[in-house]
Amino acid sequence: MSDIALEVTDLKKHFPIKQGIVFKSTVGQVKAVDGVSLQLRKGETLGVVGESGCGKSTLAKMLVGLEKPTGGSISVRGEDVTRLGKAGMRRLRRNVQMVFQDPYTSLNPRMTVGDIIGEPFEIHEDAVPKSGRRRAVQDLLDMVGLNPDHINRYPHQFSGGQRQRIGIARALALKPEILICDEPVSALDVSIQGQVINLLEQLQDDLGLSYVFIAHDLSVVRHISDRVAVMYLGRVVEIGNEDEIYDSPMHPYTQALLSAVPVPDPTLRGHRDEIILEGDVPSPANPPSGCRFRTRCWKATDKCASEEPLLQIRQGAPHANACHFAAPRDVVHAVD
Repeated sequence: MSDIALEVTDLKKHFPIKQGIVFKSTVGQVKAVDGVSLQLRKGETLGVVGESGCGKSTLAKMLVGLEKPTGGSISVRGEDVTRLGKAGMRRLRRNVQMVFQDPYTSLNPRMTVGDIIGEPFEIHEDAVPKSGRRRAVQDLLDMVGLNPDHINRYPHQFSGGQRQRIGIARALALKPEILICDEPVSALDVSIQGQVINLLEQLQDDLGLSYVFIAHDLSVVRHISDRVAVMYLGRVVEIGNEDEIYDSPMHPYTQALLSAVPVPDPTLRGHRDEIILEGDVPSPANPPSGCRFRTRCWKATDKCASEEPLLQIRQGAPHANACHFAAPRDVVHAVD
């Protein structure tokens, strides 16, 4: 267990549904995250993929303490951080930082870049002496590929890719061990996405960082991840090494996601069957009984409605999945 940087066990986040104008009563719950268990090893990148609304961003916010879990535990260095008070959470945030999705809204437009990156030093005064903070900020700018002399500029004077680099520099200010990256390149142009991904990989090699990398772009996740977890309606339905997930997906939902990825080579497009999922994603306020994917699955039987499949390594499967009838499906160059 010494190589485990972060461990999540049966993590849940249920948002109450209120009704009434004066005396608001709880009439239901939105189960945004409902029993997620994950491990992140030191120096590893764990990719998390799934459709919009599957709970990825809510999971990210709980990992950094921006949302309080309804149940379950989050362990950093073997310590359950869900039980920490304010002082403990401040200590946690030195080790676990977040890179947000939108570089246009995650930076305060009224603050200079120097103030934005140096703000963690104001909160954690023992991190860097006051006399050395300007130099520390300039070093962080240089580390992420920006000109240290631009320390007095404002966010609007930078491009989208440069703003995301500023966000990464701010996240690295306190020398964390873990970065939670919540779709950090989805708001950027494709060419800029590659530059930011390469920067994250270089920083990981140089600093020994561990990443939880959340995205909906499967090609980006494959490029950067060592292992991949697939989420559907608040739960992990499949998890395994990057090659296992992309080359031999076991769960029908994972197979459907990969079949929807465009194939760059037109000569290969006829060599795979595209899976068209029927129906809409069920509401997380009223998820289906048994397997949550059964309402859209072509393999579903009565067993799927009555018995919830556990996330486990099944006979003949190389990695864990949550399907009673999981079977491998080859994907022909679905993601390069």
